[in-house]
Amino acid sequence: MTGLNRYILRQLIIGTLIVTGVLAYILWLTQSLGYIELIINKGLSIGTWLELTLLLLPNVMVIILPIALFLVVLFVYNKMTIDRELVVAQAAGISRWGLAAPAGAVAILAMATGYALTLYYGPMSVRAFKELQWSVRNDVSQVMLREGTFNQVGKGLTVYVRERSPDGDLRGLLVHDKRDKGKSITMMAEAGAVVSGPDGPRVMLSKGSRQELKPGGGDLTLLYFDSYTVDLGLIEAIGDARFTDNRERTTTELFTLSEEDGIKPRNVRRLRVEGHQRLINPIFNLSLAAIALAFILTGTFDRHGQAKRISIAVFCVIIIEAAGLGAASLASKNLLFVPLVYLVAFVPLILGLLVLSTGSTRPYAPFSLRPHPGSV
Repeated sequence: MTGLNRYILRQLIIGTLIVTGVLAYILWLTQSLGYIELIINKGLSIGTWLELTLLLLPNVMVIILPIALFLVVLFVYNKMTIDRELVVAQAAGISRWGLAAPAGAVAILAMATGYALTLYYGPMSVRAFKELQWSVRNDVSQVMLREGTFNQVGKGLTVYVRERSPDGDLRGLLVHDKRDKGKSITMMAEAGAVVSGPDGPRVMLSKGSRQELKPGGGDLTLLYFDSYTVDLGLIEAIGDARFTDNRERTTTELFTLSEEDGIKPRNVRRLRVEGHQRLINPIFNLSLAAIALAFILTGTFDRHGQAKRISIAVFCVIIIEAAGLGAASLASKNLLFVPLVYLVAFVPLILGLLVLSTGSTRPYAPFSLRPHPGSV
């Protein structure tokens, strides 16, 4: 590898990492905001929230990595064109394929990363995300009891918690129960915990007292207890198992599960399409890189840059991405359209390579000292 190739390779790798990181952060930020309600309504800790939202990143990376590579290839090679580094390189005898080699190497590396994400880390992260999300939303230990405030758990039931430990234990509880209009009950306890009951979550109180005011402002009944249970009245219809998302299934399951396994025909088609997309999505790293190279390394040299060619390249990528979504949608309805999913990925790659192969062998005009027609 020549010094120029190492220079281009270094620029491409650093640029791809930076752009991918920025895009991943933006998408993570927009996605994570949708789970803020778990902190507000479920009392979820910041650490658990971060763990939950970070599990979204592997599948996001599969989408943004090809786009990041495409943008970086356009930027790096266009900058080298403006600085006339590519003109000097060709004058030194470096072919177009030699100039494109570093981008091809980075694209292959990105494709390998994509396959690792789609075939292993992606499904694993989705499975962990779904399990954690299900646990947070359905585990009775996550019932919202914020410390230091009066929590309105239900109509007529108020619970105050002085402190809540990381493991879920409660300290300094006060429970005021007016669900029965005929009486008012106030309970105080040193400690407690939220546990599961046959009719929903309950609060187990330890070492406290129960005060009941009889109807009509009568006598006050006082009871001291070592253990007492308060039904929160939140009956939850929680199944024994959660729904399995197609994205968390292994690739083998996506291609082997059928109607004989109790899956509806519509869902079987979706399983197959998900499997084919896992095999084809990493190819877009090569396809988009080839499109960028085909536009940026062909044509005549313009010291003012190649804004027109770059704009057309970006437009082509938008069309490719839209065609990919359309092909996947059609394939979900009828598996006869599955070849379209592959065509959308391979046709841009083939066309880009053909343009690089059959274009002019001298894409840049030799450096000249003659003044530009528009100059004075």
